[in-house]
Amino acid sequence: MPPPTDGERLKLPQTCLPPWTVGELPEPRPLSWRHWYRFIGPGLVMMGIQIGGGEWLLGPDITARYGGGLMWIATLAIIFQVFYNIECGRYALYCGEPVFTGFLRCRPGPRFWMGVILLLNLAALIPGLSTHGAAICAALIRGRPPTEDDRFLVTTLAYVFLLGVSLPIFLGGKVFNMLQAVMTVKVFAVLAFCLGMGLLFVDWENWANVLGGFLKFGTLPITAGEGRQTTVNLWTNWRSGGGWPDLSLENIALIGAFAGYAGGGGLANATYSNFVRDKGWGMGSRVGAIPSAVGGTSVSLSHLGEVFAITPESLARWRGWWRYILTDQVLVWAPGCFMGMALPALLSLQFAPHSNLDPKKLAWAQALITADGVRHDPRFSAGLAEWLWVLTLLVGLLVMLPSQMSIIDDFSRRWTDILWSGVARVRDSLHENAVGRIYYGILVLYVGWSLFCAWAFNTWGSPRLMTIVIANLNNLAIGVTSFQVWWINRRLLPAPLRPRWFQEAGVLACGVFYLLLAGLVFYAKQWPELVDWCTEQLKQWPYLVEWWTYLVKWRSGTP
Repeated sequence: MPPPTDGERLKLPQTCLPPWTVGELPEPRPLSWRHWYRFIGPGLVMMGIQIGGGEWLLGPDITARYGGGLMWIATLAIIFQVFYNIECGRYALYCGEPVFTGFLRCRPGPRFWMGVILLLNLAALIPGLSTHGAAICAALIRGRPPTEDDRFLVTTLAYVFLLGVSLPIFLGGKVFNMLQAVMTVKVFAVLAFCLGMGLLFVDWENWANVLGGFLKFGTLPITAGEGRQTTVNLWTNWRSGGGWPDLSLENIALIGAFAGYAGGGGLANATYSNFVRDKGWGMGSRVGAIPSAVGGTSVSLSHLGEVFAITPESLARWRGWWRYILTDQVLVWAPGCFMGMALPALLSLQFAPHSNLDPKKLAWAQALITADGVRHDPRFSAGLAEWLWVLTLLVGLLVMLPSQMSIIDDFSRRWTDILWSGVARVRDSLHENAVGRIYYGILVLYVGWSLFCAWAFNTWGSPRLMTIVIANLNNLAIGVTSFQVWWINRRLLPAPLRPRWFQEAGVLACGVFYLLLAGLVFYAKQWPELVDWCTEQLKQWPYLVEWWTYLVKWRSGTP
């Protein structure tokens, strides 16, 4: 009888894809502050991606209505996402595959999970940031906020930016290396600008308002007199004998979008596993990466992952790689996300009151409110105000356009990995160095779709609507996939590498948090319309009207 293979000794789980190959876990280089550049990795790239629409666009809306009172929602969102990201990184460290491939390994099979991922990926089909970037650029060209008369200019620039931000993806060796360079510049430039403006020009009361808001757990909006909205802390109000206040759900979609953009949100967080692989952490160095179209001919990518045998030596190496993940998330990504939420909120809280722009009247005003407020701040001389206005607009461009570029890469990368691993014909017919053919084919199709979608929203919708829809769809996506990430790590990883109980609790709490937000938005915004529509349809079936009327009354609490 032949000796057992490594796969048999590992007792590899039976999945809906071919089994992993077996190799040796590489030795990690030690982390130290002297080698600070080793901290620049997937977390910094994700931070650059996620300092974008939510912070720069929703900050003026949220702070104008509620001050810093709702920043605690960002605290929960970021903490929960840390657990989610860590679990995505755990899977990639072990086998070098992104978690999407892990989904495909589960029953009922790849086709089912491709359909689920496609539905959860609808938010990525709406390109919101390029239009906001176009409005900022139009303001620089015109020397003032663009009006409706400038719609043709804004729309044209949105198309140009969608095409322009795709070009850097084609250059260099690994696509990840290009993203890392761009996002490193963006993170340091944007945060340095916001911190400098905050220290020089933001009142200390606003600092206290925003920073204290991160800890005001339970503060939610209520309707005050004359239809005004204010905030109240539920626990403080209850302890003081005020009872349970009537919450205002009028702007729940906006609040849901704020939570969706805090940190990251949606399937973009799951891309952390792709970045861990492309950075070469853990078994990612054994698998490969997605190459750029120019200069990436020597880069290849295995169709499936590679795992290692559990030995004392491999467990010691695993702990070294695990420190990379924890350092990347706890010391880089999470603090950066808190700064990315706090600093733009500070600027909007200080300067937005000086702006007369109204997002309800001007479709792209959200991207310009902070800069317009800086321009009209009475403390500044005309020359200084003009200089700061231009600088704020340039930083706004730096916020929007790299994030739009990353969305294009994120969508193309996700579906490349799904097709590269999940479709048997692709696995059998394409060599490992041909992955670029799929990646850039998807990228071209996606850019074409984005051009159409930008035209459709600019014609019949608005950039603000795009931003809110994207964020709330992202809440549903990260909520659903939290449970699946938890499941594949429990089922597919060997026992010594599985998450501990508190890590499992964290990723499950992430799923509950975002699904509750998505459900609350649906309840407040879509349920009434659904009830009315169903009622009209049921009039065609008289014998069901009485049953439906009873259900509606029961749901609304009416006797």
